Amino acid sequence: MISFDNTEIAFKSKSNRDLKRAYWLFKAVGSRTFVKFGKWATNVAFKLRLPINGMIKKTIFHQFCGGESVEGSIATSNALGEHNVKTILDYSIEGKTSDEDFDSTVAEIIETIETGKVNDNIPFAVFKMTGICLFSILEKANAGIDQLKGDDLKKYEQLVSRVDQICSAAHACKVPVFIDAEESWIQDTIDRITKEMMLRYNKESAIVYNTLQMYRHDRLAFFQEEIDSAKADGHHYGVKIVRGAYMEKERERAEEKGYPSPIQPTKEASDSDFNKSLRLSLDNLDIVDLCAGSHNEKSAMLLTEIMTEKNVPNNHASIYFAQLLGMSDHISFNLANAGYNVAKYVPYGPVKEVMPYLLRRADENTSVAGQTSRELSLIMKERKRRKGKK
Repeated sequence: MISFDNTEIAFKSKSNRDLKRAYWLFKAVGSRTFVKFGKWATNVAFKLRLPINGMIKKTIFHQFCGGESVEGSIATSNALGEHNVKTILDYSIEGKTSDEDFDSTVAEIIETIETGKVNDNIPFAVFKMTGICLFSILEKANAGIDQLKGDDLKKYEQLVSRVDQICSAAHACKVPVFIDAEESWIQDTIDRITKEMMLRYNKESAIVYNTLQMYRHDRLAFFQEEIDSAKADGHHYGVKIVRGAYMEKERERAEEKGYPSPIQPTKEASDSDFNKSLRLSLDNLDIVDLCAGSHNEKSAMLLTEIMTEKNVPNNHASIYFAQLLGMSDHISFNLANAGYNVAKYVPYGPVKEVMPYLLRRADENTSVAGQTSRELSLIMKERKRRKGKK
């Protein structure tokens, strides 16, 4: 049985200096006061055009990002690849609103796909629809395309065209692409367009993947419906299963607007549906390709156990585990060392452009119970082990 306690394997790609940097970084993000002050100070520094890029690159950017460009991220990807950990290049800029920026983002995503075609360390690409379209258009389309008129309809059609460019490139390069899940009030639009692309490009294999957030109480039933539909329509179903990233926002909006929250009543219910979705995936491995995106040791262990139970080899091409760069190395590297398919999400982009992502990462590490303390305890254990060898 695999163990996630082996810190020698978990941190074998990290130098003593890397571990020391990570230790102090997680110490810092464990403090709500520090994170709150850091967000304020960073925003002020950028507004005043203070030269803080270098400091950010050496600290939080170094921990959680691969580089400022595709080319600049290859060194990180190669370093992961030496330990059998693959890379998902994630162009992590947010908040753009112009067609020029949206088209530029499409070109960037296609570049990650074309890089994956010639680089075995990069098996997938990924994008968010809010990165290539106005949020308001996705929201209006959630009620149905027939609700769109004039310029709104034109912008929606541009979105579909952009998504098709990306998925067409993925199909041509044979590099699958993950379409990320987002807020529930735009997710129907995302699901509809993703399904359209699956019907177009998933006939021979899973090229287009949808993402299911299992902290939503309706996603397990949705997953079963999609599997049934894929069987009826004769296409493969690519799925990335995650717990979710918008829980507080979802509950607040539901309360504010007076509709039932789409979020599970308890964490245990989320965990249960996540784990059921793993089994559902392997029960339908003839048409389902799975990426289990989780930092939860129990869920990762469960997936290995289901694979053993069903005599599925560790390196089965249709099953991947995924974690974020800079987090949960004890899961990623121990799984990879045991021969499982593992990929790290490797965000990249200009320092200033990825700051919203990095600040959200700091917020999540502060708010998720046990996340920071777990990372710290593992780093401390490995530093102690290394000192004991001297």
